[in-house]
Amino acid sequence: MSTASTLSVRVARKQQEAADICTFELVAVDGSPLPAFAAGSHVDVQLPNGITRQYSLCNDPTESHRYLIGVLRDPASRGGSSAMHDQVAEGQVLQISAPKNHFPIAHEARRHLLLAGGIGVTPILCMAERLANTGADFEMHYCTRSLARTAFHQRIAGAGFAAKVDFHFDDGAAAQKLDIAALLATPAAGVHLYVCGPKGFMDAVLGTARARGWPEPQLHYEFFAGDATKSDTDASFEVQLASSGKIVVVPADKTVLQALAGAGVDVPFSCEQGVCGTCLTRVIEGVPDHKDMYLTPEEQAANDQFLPCCSRARTPRLVLDL
Repeated sequence: MSTASTLSVRVARKQQEAADICTFELVAVDGSPLPAFAAGSHVDVQLPNGITRQYSLCNDPTESHRYLIGVLRDPASRGGSSAMHDQVAEGQVLQISAPKNHFPIAHEARRHLLLAGGIGVTPILCMAERLANTGADFEMHYCTRSLARTAFHQRIAGAGFAAKVDFHFDDGAAAQKLDIAALLATPAAGVHLYVCGPKGFMDAVLGTARARGWPEPQLHYEFFAGDATKSDTDASFEVQLASSGKIVVVPADKTVLQALAGAGVDVPFSCEQGVCGTCLTRVIEGVPDHKDMYLTPEEQAANDQFLPCCSRARTPRLVLDL
C-alpha cells in the first residue's frame, strides 16, 4: 500500500461473532476521527505476515470513531484469514488504507434488494444500515449454513429494520430456504439487486437474474474471492511495456504479474485473485483473456484493461501502458 494513504489503527476489540467468524474494531492510534466512508466500502489491511487483504466495513457509515470488519476463517486460506484469526490481537497496531468503494449503493433506485451469503453479509449489512437511516425501500435476505454460523444475528434481530430481513439456513426447513428463482422472477424498473457471498451463491443469483432479463445496470455485486485456476490451454505469450518497448515473456505456468516482477517491473497488487482491482492495467494493443471477478462484462468486452494477477492473453502479445 502507498504510505501516503496508509492509516495507523489499533485493534480496540476482537470478538467471536459466529463459528469461525471474528470481528475486529479498528480505531485511529491517535484517537482522531477516521475518514468517512460510504456503504459498500472496504479497506486494505496490511497483515503481520506481510500480505494485504481487503475487508468490507460493516459498521454504520455514520460512525467516524471506528471501522468494523468481519473475517471468516477460510480452511483454504492463503495466509489472510488465518493471520487475522491467529496473529492479530486486541491492542495490536495495523496499517490500513483509507476506505475504497467498488460496491456503492445506487441511491437513485426506487427499491433495493439485498442478498447476502455467509461472510458476504459484511457490505450488505452496512448497506441495510444506510438505507434504513435514509428511509429507503429495501428488503434483505441473509443465507448461511446454520444459525451458529450466522454473524450479526442478534444485531440484525434488534435493529429497527429487522422486519425487512429474512434469514435462510441451509440446515433449516425447506420452506424457509431462499427461492432465488421466485424472488428474481420479474425484473422491474428502478429495482436494484445487490449480492455478495461465496462464488457459487453469487453465480446462482446473478445467473438467475440475467436469465430472467434483469438489466445489467440494475445488478450490483462484489466477489471477495476469485477462482482463477490454471488451465491446460494456458500458453506462453508476450507482454510489451509501452514506455520502453521492453518485451517480457509470460510462461504458461506464471501469471503476468509474476513475469513482470521477475523482470524488475513493479506493478501494485494485493489480492492476486482478480477481485480487488489494485493491479488493473491499461491494455493498448492485443486481446486479454479475462479471468477476473472485478471488471463488469461490458468492461471486459472493451478489452482495454485487464488484471495481470490472473488474466492472460488471447493474442501472442499484449502491449501494456507500463
